[in-house]
Amino acid sequence: MKTDNSSIERVEEFKYLGTTLTSQNSIQEEIKCILKLGNACYYSVQNHLSSRLLSKNLKIEIYRTIILPVVLYGCENWSLTLREERRLRVFENRTLRRLFGPKRDEVTVEWRKLHKEELRDLYSLPNIVRVVKSRRMRWAGHVARMGEGRGVHRVQPEGKRPLGDSDVDERIILR
Repeated sequence: MKTDNSSIERVEEFKYLGTTLTSQNSIQEEIKCILKLGNACYYSVQNHLSSRLLSKNLKIEIYRTIILPVVLYGCENWSLTLREERRLRVFENRTLRRLFGPKRDEVTVEWRKLHKEELRDLYSLPNIVRVVKSRRMRWAGHVARMGEGRGVHRVQPEGKRPLGDSDVDERIILR
């Protein structure tokens, strides 16, 4: 990439806003790391969340203010595939099941885990994938409203990259 009279070398990956961006635009490893951090965060407050002294609403607030920000840090840069969306939903459902605990089935009188629909009814807020998408849209709007003097508007790709060929260098010229 060339900017004015200096050039910037091409790298396979770099960190931006705490997220590792790769040349393949793959965030599989990043999602794995984020979910590990989310699990570690959950286990750090597990004693509070498993307490029967706290209401369900307070447990949801703990989830939203302590665990969710750790998992969603830098999500404005994620380009999620269906696989990553599913992994995020699985993380959220598993965490919410831990929060709400098992449910006693009225017919068989046995304990069972909550189904997705029951979780959706108990946790009426937007799911984690919707939150990611809304934050990405908010960030895109923020970038669109930036003035022309900001560096974000000056980068413009030139030419097209052949499909499936990630080794071809694109030349980027600044306005």
